[in-house]
Amino acid sequence: MTIGMLAGGLGLFLLAVSMITDGLKLAAGSTLRDMLAKWTRTPAHGILTGLSITAIVQSSSAVTVATIGFVNAGIISMHQALGIVFGSNIGTTITGWLVAIIGFKINVDAFALPIIGIGMLLKLTGAHGRRAHFGLAMAGFGIFFIGIDVLKDAFEGLATAIDLQQFSVDGVAGVFMYVGIGFLMTVLTQSSSAAIAITLTAATGGVLDIYAAASMVIGANIGTTSTAAIAVIGATSNAKRVAAAHMIFNLLTGIVALLILPLLFLIVKHTGELLGLEDIPAVTLALFHTVFNVLGVLLMWPLTQRLTNFLKKQFVTQEEIEGRPRYLDKNIVESPELAVNALALELSRIAGFARRMATDVLSTDNNRKKRIASDHLVIEKLDHEVVRFITQMERASLTSEVAKQLKKILRSEQHFISCSEEILELESVPPELTDSDDIGLMVHIASFQAEVITLINITDLDADAFSKTELEKQLDKVQLLYEEVKTALLHAGVELRIPIQNMNDMLEQVSSIRRMVRQLYKASRNLNDIYEFAGMHAREPHGSKKQQNEDVSYVTPQIEE
Repeated sequence: MTIGMLAGGLGLFLLAVSMITDGLKLAAGSTLRDMLAKWTRTPAHGILTGLSITAIVQSSSAVTVATIGFVNAGIISMHQALGIVFGSNIGTTITGWLVAIIGFKINVDAFALPIIGIGMLLKLTGAHGRRAHFGLAMAGFGIFFIGIDVLKDAFEGLATAIDLQQFSVDGVAGVFMYVGIGFLMTVLTQSSSAAIAITLTAATGGVLDIYAAASMVIGANIGTTSTAAIAVIGATSNAKRVAAAHMIFNLLTGIVALLILPLLFLIVKHTGELLGLEDIPAVTLALFHTVFNVLGVLLMWPLTQRLTNFLKKQFVTQEEIEGRPRYLDKNIVESPELAVNALALELSRIAGFARRMATDVLSTDNNRKKRIASDHLVIEKLDHEVVRFITQMERASLTSEVAKQLKKILRSEQHFISCSEEILELESVPPELTDSDDIGLMVHIASFQAEVITLINITDLDADAFSKTELEKQLDKVQLLYEEVKTALLHAGVELRIPIQNMNDMLEQVSSIRRMVRQLYKASRNLNDIYEFAGMHAREPHGSKKQQNEDVSYVTPQIEE
């Protein structure tokens, strides 16, 4: 009976936390995301924001996931993200206070049940709007207190039925055993809130003494890092860095708390007396949980910048290495002519990645998808650095000629971005939509593709045989073959040699290929003008050139499958 009550109480508690989290996240809509994005200018703001939002939604995991997304998008820096992580740990202590101050003092029938009723009424009458989501959260709060009430009764029964003192372990071994229990409970439930609620109700029911319960709270706090560790398996580098920051903070805080456990209880005792709090286990443990998390923030605060710098050096990917500018040195930003030269060299690197993407999307290589995604990420990173460098340049006095070249650089950079986005669209087209047994049609498409590949190759300004005249001629040839392919596809569709839907899909694909290569052509033409202005004769070969010269077999561009 007691075991059933424990399981039922835990189940109600986990259900309640889930309802509160989901309901408030949906009710808030984009508000929580806006708060994270706007209120994190400094680590101090980040701590307050992380604390507030975690206290509201009752889920540090939700806040951490949102933080990871903003770091990846470049909306906030790693330095700002650390503040949110620190604050979210303090925010998780609100659960303990709810249990301690309200959970043991309410009449469930008079308080929790009406909240559930009102919440469900709002949900049923609110369709799928914010009122319905808020109603779900209200019902979750009611169930939360019912779960606490069931757990309280279960632990009181357990304390009466079983002499738990025979299972206790004293000394350092006992402390580590209870830390392990708290850690394990959090890992199993994937909720530190649940583990802490169980601990507080067990201590109040007389099952645990105060030091054992405190050790379990520390273990639960460390155990919450397991959620972050699981969430970032196979994730991006920035996601791993934010998760690592969470783990480092919780581990160090837990170790320090264990080392000064008697001192912490002395602080808790005097703080409780100062605030006029009741001297009962649940309140003492809730205050203990808050104190050691605040202490952890105070300890980590001076190390925030060092931790940021350390994390930036961890989990470094090839894309991040290649996405770092090689020529955009801050020391030349005040020298416009040298800066234009550096920008031209960086654009040449972007051009190399764009050509490799264009070549890959037309190839049969099984690994092309991964390479295309990687190169697109590198282009985006380099594009960001180019724009930032030009913004810094604009603070200096620029001649009209340099300003003209900067406009060409920005146009060229935008053409490379558009080219890479067209390639991503091409890669995402399902192959089965482009299947055809019409040999004559496939010959037209294969000829068009061959000329496209030739055009891609001769956009390489670093090649010894580069010629603007040949570039123009090849573009005209591609345009002519595009018109022939389009005509051939229309005839094949009208004559029912291919399904009309397939005809439309193939028309869109060849049109996308033409747009891709035209963007590459425009970017290269602008880049050549910049080269001529900078007087660049010997060009720096880029790392992607080797891959472009590899022997790659081609098929029709996702048209013949």
